[in-house]
Amino acid sequence: SLLQSSSSTTSRLEKNMDNKFCAVDYNVLNELRLEGSFLDVVFCVNGVEIPAHKNVLCCCSPYFRTLFSKRWNNKEKRFYNIPGVSPDMMEMIITFAYTQTVQITSNNVKQLLVVADQFNILGLINLCREFIESQLSPVNCIGICRFAYHYCCPNLCFKAFRFIMNEFEELIKVSDEFLQLSFFELCDILERDELNVKNESQVFHAVMKWISHQPGPRMGFVSELLPKVRLEMKDCGLFMQDVKKNEYMNYNEKYKYFILRSLLKIIYDISINDSGMSQLDSSVTSSRLPFSILLSIGGWRGGHPTNSIEAYDARAKIWTDVTCEEETPKAYLGTAYLKGYVYFIGGFDSVEYYNMVCRFDPVNRVWQEVAPMHCRRGYISVVVLNNLIYAMGGFDGHNRLKTAEKYNAETNQWTLLSSMNERRSDASATTLYGKIYICGGFNGHNCLFTAEVYEPAVDQWSMIAPMMIERSGVGVIAYKDEVFAVGGFDGENRLDTAEAYNPQTDTWRSVSSMITPRSNFGIETMEDFLYVVGGYDGLTTSSKVESYNKETNEWKELPDMKLDRSALSCCVLYGLPNVREYVARRQSQNSVSKLVERQISPFYSIPPV
Repeated sequence: SLLQSSSSTTSRLEKNMDNKFCAVDYNVLNELRLEGSFLDVVFCVNGVEIPAHKNVLCCCSPYFRTLFSKRWNNKEKRFYNIPGVSPDMMEMIITFAYTQTVQITSNNVKQLLVVADQFNILGLINLCREFIESQLSPVNCIGICRFAYHYCCPNLCFKAFRFIMNEFEELIKVSDEFLQLSFFELCDILERDELNVKNESQVFHAVMKWISHQPGPRMGFVSELLPKVRLEMKDCGLFMQDVKKNEYMNYNEKYKYFILRSLLKIIYDISINDSGMSQLDSSVTSSRLPFSILLSIGGWRGGHPTNSIEAYDARAKIWTDVTCEEETPKAYLGTAYLKGYVYFIGGFDSVEYYNMVCRFDPVNRVWQEVAPMHCRRGYISVVVLNNLIYAMGGFDGHNRLKTAEKYNAETNQWTLLSSMNERRSDASATTLYGKIYICGGFNGHNCLFTAEVYEPAVDQWSMIAPMMIERSGVGVIAYKDEVFAVGGFDGENRLDTAEAYNPQTDTWRSVSSMITPRSNFGIETMEDFLYVVGGYDGLTTSSKVESYNKETNEWKELPDMKLDRSALSCCVLYGLPNVREYVARRQSQNSVSKLVERQISPFYSIPPV
């Protein structure tokens, strides 16, 4: 035969099916195949003969090792009939065996995955799975989930189902596959805690759209589907107003009456069930898991720095203590969430200003120290742009800084950048349209109202229009196409005022003031709202939290943090697979469809997050 392998080589190949020859070996072997040299097997596929080398195929898959084994066939056997596979697909399988590459397209990937699974070619299965994952969209995710379930690709099935959960709002707008779901499949989706909807009206709209697609046979499911809408008594009034505006409620009067009667019964049942529960218990019991969570990290309280970390569950409206004792208590630090890690950058521990940087894996709960910054920085400003972390300004224990640097997680390296035009500690920064904006702060003598923008492509800082008022300890965040500067200290008072910058016109405008004045607080955006967290109100550190809605230009008080803190930092984490560890504990929902057999649903076997 062409390749004479020692027993040790065979053992290595069996342990790792993805081991590859060097590129030269692949080229030589494929050239020998193409010129017809040393061939010892021919596959007959629908009348087409495709020659190859047995040992090359044996290295590719245990299927071929078994096929060519003398236990099953005469080792001299040369011709093999392969039913159920097209010549084109077989040619691609042979090509992959020799080159470890194959041209995968949207048109051939599903058929190729089926054939790769038939021949147990793990490397090709993984390539197809990765390609399909890259093509996931709200239009095709349901079909991909079904396909993966049918062909026993559990990882792909799970990821497609997670995509359905995360993108449900967009899915119900654009997906024809959604309208073809069976009753049991729809139940499996609507019952999940991890269904990502901002409010339960969207679940109601989804139910109405599904029923209205085939109202005759589906109207009978109304009484079982509508209880999947997780209502609380405090939300029922607004919900019913939204229901009446639903386009599917105008289908006909009889239909409308039937739906409203079912909803009123559900609301009555809720009032009975909630009568013995506190509003808080009711909220936690019925609320779904959030897709994103807001972390408040570190800070200053009681005259000392703290390592406290709390997570805000916007669905249940509860803060949960998720403190990691391994982290050093620090205030005036910066944080960033990048590629699944939370980075803790610089800060002050009441004695020392740090250039140290640590990162935390929120899934595995593992800490790791990474490369330190070039400068010690407390009162720091931090942003993420194009998968790089930028650290700007701050105080090193002696001087207010105008220097800036960026961190590349791939190389674990910090690089110094052009310095800002002004020295700034207690400033704040954000990113918008590929640029970095930093506003306000303290230069060692004065609170600042100046602001500047950084263009990474040319490594250059430029001044922009100044804010309307001096703001040190300010919160700056990009929110719906503008840069918002909120709160701070003007040299005399803590501020409740806020203003927004339009980069198109280089102008600032006033927006509604916060309910509570504050400086040195956490600021973030999450799910269409701007959040401010904690801070110092001029008398004491605060635990108060507010959110701002640009559409209404209104601030709203939210539940307080468990601990009052100033000089903290906030960041938002998205799509954690272990999000239950960071949020209020849910109780299992009672469901009608859990009492029936649902093995016909491809979603039935997918475990909850």
